[in-house]
Amino acid sequence: MSEPASVPRATALREIHEKAGATLVDFAGWLMPLRYGSETAEHKAVREAAGLFDLSHMGEIRLSGPQAAAALDYALVGHLSKVKVGRARYTMITDADGGVLDDLIVYRLGEQEYLVVANAANAPVVSAALAERAEGFDVQVSDESADHALIAIQGPRAVEILAPLTDADLDSIRYYAGYEHTVAGQPVLLARTGYTGEDGFEIFVRPAADAPRVWEALMAAGADHGLVPAGLSARDTLRMEAGMPLYGQELTAELTPFDAGLGRVVKFDKDGDFVGRAALEKASRTARARRLIGLVAQGRRPLRRGQEVQRDGVTVGTITSGAPSPTLGRPIAMAYVDGDLDTATGTFTVDVRGRGEAVDVVELPFYQRQP
Repeated sequence: MSEPASVPRATALREIHEKAGATLVDFAGWLMPLRYGSETAEHKAVREAAGLFDLSHMGEIRLSGPQAAAALDYALVGHLSKVKVGRARYTMITDADGGVLDDLIVYRLGEQEYLVVANAANAPVVSAALAERAEGFDVQVSDESADHALIAIQGPRAVEILAPLTDADLDSIRYYAGYEHTVAGQPVLLARTGYTGEDGFEIFVRPAADAPRVWEALMAAGADHGLVPAGLSARDTLRMEAGMPLYGQELTAELTPFDAGLGRVVKFDKDGDFVGRAALEKASRTARARRLIGLVAQGRRPLRRGQEVQRDGVTVGTITSGAPSPTLGRPIAMAYVDGDLDTATGTFTVDVRGRGEAVDVVELPFYQRQP
C-alpha cells in the first residue's frame, strides 16, 4: 500500500488567490500562485508600475538574547554583529566544507534581536542548524515561520501606492532597512528589500491571519496605479534579469559562495571562528572550478536549465536558469562554466535539442534599475 502524497500547505491568502483566478501549484511544499493570467504582463507591470507578491512560504527564524549577534557571527559567513539596528544584510549559511546551505536576509530588529529569513524549502534546515550552532551562546532560537505572512510590493510606483496606508516615512527607509510600522492599520515589519531588481518593500505580517486585510488594502490603493498581483513565474524572470541567484539552481551545497561570484559575503575579518571558515579560506585562495556567467540568445529559442554550454563545439558548462526575458525581448540564461575559461574569445552556443543555439556571453545582471 503506497503512502498518501503530502498535501501542500496553504498561505493565509489562498482564498484571495483563488478568487483572482490564480493558477496554484505546489512549490516547496506550499500551494502558491504561479500566475494570475499572463506572467509576461505581470513581469512588465513590476518593471513599469508595481506588482504584489505572496511570499508567505519563506521561513522566519528569530534569535533573541544577549549573545544573539555572537551566535550569528559564528553560525553564518557574514559579520552580523556589525549590522546596525533597523538594517538588513544579505548573507549565507554554509556547512563545514563551505557548501551553501541557503542564502539569507537577516534583519537586526534590536540590540539583542534578529530575524533570519530563509528560503521556503530550506527553512527547517536553517532553523535546525541555527539552533545547533547557538548552543553555548546565551540566545533563544525560535522558528516563527508558521506565524508570519509575507507580502512584497515591488516596482517604481510602490512608494506612492504604499504611502497612504502606512505610518512610515517611506523616503527615510533606506535600501536594506526594516522597521516596525503599520500598514492598513496592522503592525508589521516593513523592509525596503526585494528580489526583483526594482524598488519596493517586503511586509512581514504577524499573525499571518491578518495578511488578507493588508493585501486587499494594497490592491485597492494600487488600482489606479497599475498594481497587479504577480506569481512565481514573474518573480523568477524578474530575479533572473536582475542576476540574482536562486537556491537549488545557482546555489547548492556543492558550491561555495566563491563559485557563485558572491565571495564578498564571506567576512574573514570578524573575530573568532565560524562554521566553514577553514574551507572558505582555502576556497578564496584557490582557482575557482566553476564560474557563473550570463548568456543572451541571438535567436528566439528559449534557453533552459540543464542545457550544455559549448565554446567552439566543446562543452564548457551547464545552464542553471533560463527563460525568455520580457524586458530584453530575447532568451537569457545563467550558467556555470569552467573557472579558467576565457569567455572573451571563441564562439559560444547552447545545445538546444541537438542544435547549437548561438549566444552572447554578457556581464550580470542583465537588467539594472536606473536610480
